[in-house]
Amino acid sequence: MRVGVLRWRFLLQSLQDLHARLRAVGSRLFVVRGSHRAVLGELVGRWGITQISFDSEMEPHHTALQRELGEMAEELGLSVYTRLSHTLYDLSRIIEANGGEPPLTYKKFLRVLSAIGEPEKPVRDITAEDFQRCNTPGEADCERYAVPSLCDLGLDGPDESQEEVLWPGGETQALQRLNKHLESQGWLENTKTQTVMNSLWPNTTGLSPYLSLGCLSVRTFYHTLGKVYAQAKNHSLPPVALQGQVLWREFFYTAASATQNFTRMEGNPICLQIHWYDDQDALEKWRTARTGFPWIDAIMTQLRQEGWIHHLSRHAVACFLTRGDLWISWEEGMKVFEEYLLDADYSINAGNWMWLSASAFFHQYNRIFCPVRFGRRTDPEGHYIRKYLPVLRSFPSRYIYEPWTAPEEVQLQAGCIIGKDYPLPMVCHAEVSERNLALMKEVRSSQENTTKLTRDAVEESVDVGVKRELGAESEEHQSSASKRFSSDPQARPCSWGPEAPRLPEITGQAV
Repeated sequence: MRVGVLRWRFLLQSLQDLHARLRAVGSRLFVVRGSHRAVLGELVGRWGITQISFDSEMEPHHTALQRELGEMAEELGLSVYTRLSHTLYDLSRIIEANGGEPPLTYKKFLRVLSAIGEPEKPVRDITAEDFQRCNTPGEADCERYAVPSLCDLGLDGPDESQEEVLWPGGETQALQRLNKHLESQGWLENTKTQTVMNSLWPNTTGLSPYLSLGCLSVRTFYHTLGKVYAQAKNHSLPPVALQGQVLWREFFYTAASATQNFTRMEGNPICLQIHWYDDQDALEKWRTARTGFPWIDAIMTQLRQEGWIHHLSRHAVACFLTRGDLWISWEEGMKVFEEYLLDADYSINAGNWMWLSASAFFHQYNRIFCPVRFGRRTDPEGHYIRKYLPVLRSFPSRYIYEPWTAPEEVQLQAGCIIGKDYPLPMVCHAEVSERNLALMKEVRSSQENTTKLTRDAVEESVDVGVKRELGAESEEHQSSASKRFSSDPQARPCSWGPEAPRLPEITGQAV
């Protein structure tokens, strides 16, 4: 997995927080470097290890590692203790309840969950008493096992003393953010909703990085929301979609756990096989924010600088790279997100890229995000662009989304000549989107059996989080025409979008 420096920093901060929390209950964290085979062989005797414990994961790398650890434990005479904690449900149980196959549409997935029932509640917190039966090794050279720094890992990271860390890692931060979000949204008694000027700033829960790396228990998040619903009297309720987000996450985890080559097109039985363009120059322009479309470039700049972008921003740049404009494989975009996103996740990242490229799961392929109108409707004054593309900061709002249309005198006054100080658009959106639509139509027609695998018999309209949330625009092509489309909150992927259907069958309150 590609891990960028911001995600490494987040991970190391999370380990430091874990160390501090363990110290508070009389223990500590030992970070041991080296191959697991060499490390275990050395420490079993020295520390008197009798048991190894680990979270049971479903990613191919982790499942292979778990098998090897089990074999090593048997060789060394150790017992093995594993638990499922990264997902709400035991994914094998979902697959078994669906007849031995993963449910490949969200509607089918919800029906299975309705039969299974509510997920287990989180376990209690550990206490000092727990460690009375588990002695911490008394190593004289404790610094040897300290959490390493970015420098120790040979990484040239940002100077934290010179910049604000927007996403500090660790469970302490995760729990604080969860509580703060519930309060700020007016979902707890005697609190009021706070509004944010621009919905593209981190005004969502901001918990995805913490869920991704296990700093926040997904069951804690899910059941905390359940308690808020149950106790609601004198305050507003969070949207049922917040728990729905977690269910979408679970849906992609389930599909990935039982789908061969889930993170690739080739050999992936549910993914359309598309002859994407191999254009490394165009890919690099997209990755490095040089497309010439300010809205797209501002998003990609925020991604590289901060490691997070709003789910609607993810929709926009994913569509632009794939079926909307550049016709470049979703695998390339997935790799970039995997490197830069703090919340990069094997299953959700691949699932959403297949979704947004219309390669699987999403079938309203004639809906294409406009890289100009979508952003303008979201943020008419262009505050977002001015923040992340300072070269365009002085452009009048009238031209901020299409600076190439500004008269020469306006460009001179703004101190930015388009084509020199900021690139011209790399494509004509109207032309390439029309061409790509025809290509996608041809692909889907020739691979109809594949599209049926992830499509319900009665197709529901897919809400991409545009009109209902922000009144933003995408384009729905019908022949050569384009028009605004209405959204429907019934089926859109979770991690990149906050709404999801209610599940009254699972609980007597709200899900």
